[in-house]
Amino acid sequence: MQIIPIHLEKEIDSSDDISDIILKSEKLNDGDILVIAQKIISKQEGRLINLSTVTPSLLAEGIGSQYQKDPRIIELILSESKRIVRMKNCVLIVETNQGFICANAGIDESNVQEGYATLLPVNSDISAQKIRKAILKQSNKNVAVIISDTFGRPFRLGQTNHAIGISGLNPILDYEGTLDSFNKILRVTAIAIADELTSASELVMGKSLKCPFAIIRDYSFKVEDRAIDELIRSEHEDFFR
Repeated sequence: MQIIPIHLEKEIDSSDDISDIILKSEKLNDGDILVIAQKIISKQEGRLINLSTVTPSLLAEGIGSQYQKDPRIIELILSESKRIVRMKNCVLIVETNQGFICANAGIDESNVQEGYATLLPVNSDISAQKIRKAILKQSNKNVAVIISDTFGRPFRLGQTNHAIGISGLNPILDYEGTLDSFNKILRVTAIAIADELTSASELVMGKSLKCPFAIIRDYSFKVEDRAIDELIRSEHEDFFR
């Protein structure tokens, strides 16, 4: 398996065609998996917010004062969340409108100009699907697309990249019913391959390398139309909710 970085010098904005930029930057093969950083998608889709236009509510002002955080950021976090899971040590863990559990609703002030913040895409599956279809139309190459973002992990230090949107592959490789090396039937072994591929791609993408895209090549997978919410554990199966 190969992981090929695609570097980009220019800043993406809403006028850019991401599929066209990718095709001009690197030759794609049938069966490639294209991993795209969330921030690129958010910038292209107009999810870049000027903080001077945000008016915080009294609730946001109170939380901001308590945790010494910009109340405008708090207001964005609240507007992008279904519920607050935990507030501690200046961090808000929330369930986002997309169903992800993460810090600060995925809102980020890094790698954008001062006074701005990016929000998560409204629907990253649709974002991935649009790029995949555009690449197929322009190049006749059938690829899978994963939108990635960096999340923390409960009970473990450090962040890893997670898939927050997919098109063209099943995010889970389910071994249930197959035999292990001792001929025992596997019952509950389901590997989150979309997350594993996304984390692997981060090793070449980095955070300051101007590399918002990566191509994963020579990884065998079945082309399928699936959704990212298949990776989200249902409420009745979640012991920690």
